[in-house]
Amino acid sequence: MNNEKILAHVRMFVLREKLLCPGEPLHLAAAVSGGADSMALLRILLALQPEFGFVLSACHVNHGLRGAEADRDEAFCREQAGKLGVRFACLHTDVKALAQQEGVSVEVCGREVRYRFFESLLEEGEGTILTAHHGDDNAETMLMNLVRGTSLLGLCGIPRQRGRILRPLLRVSREEIEQYCAARGLAYVTDSSNLTDEYGRN
Repeated sequence: MNNEKILAHVRMFVLREKLLCPGEPLHLAAAVSGGADSMALLRILLALQPEFGFVLSACHVNHGLRGAEADRDEAFCREQAGKLGVRFACLHTDVKALAQQEGVSVEVCGREVRYRFFESLLEEGEGTILTAHHGDDNAETMLMNLVRGTSLLGLCGIPRQRGRILRPLLRVSREEIEQYCAARGLAYVTDSSNLTDEYGRN
């Protein structure tokens, strides 16, 4: 799928699934980690902005897990948002300490922290949060649910919408996202935790 086809594909998906409607005065906040998927999401939304008419901002969570690398990711996201003229919101937290306090895994705690942050942004007036979950994430989630033992609901994978949290890239693969970034010369960072066996998803 080439550069223009990805944009058209995402546009068709959000229209067909009624995730976004042209002319609807929404405030969208794109959740950005600095990785290829979220940087692609931010640029795709900017490309769709003239037609749909939404206001766009970006949000980031520094989980405090990777020291200088986490700070690098935050600085990168802040810089990219600034270059694009997009307002930037960031949450700093110590997920490891919080996970110990709550008696859950770091992975589970990190996810809960992110979604609590998203909810707080919605309460402050952001209309909708968009995450960069893509087709490979969806397949991985379905496989993990199957291995763990799941109901039919678990085999449905990641929902395209959860309240006011939308996932417009679910029909795009990781490979297509990387090709999109390469074609547009988009910079992104790599999270070293994705390269270890410490977390269940990996």
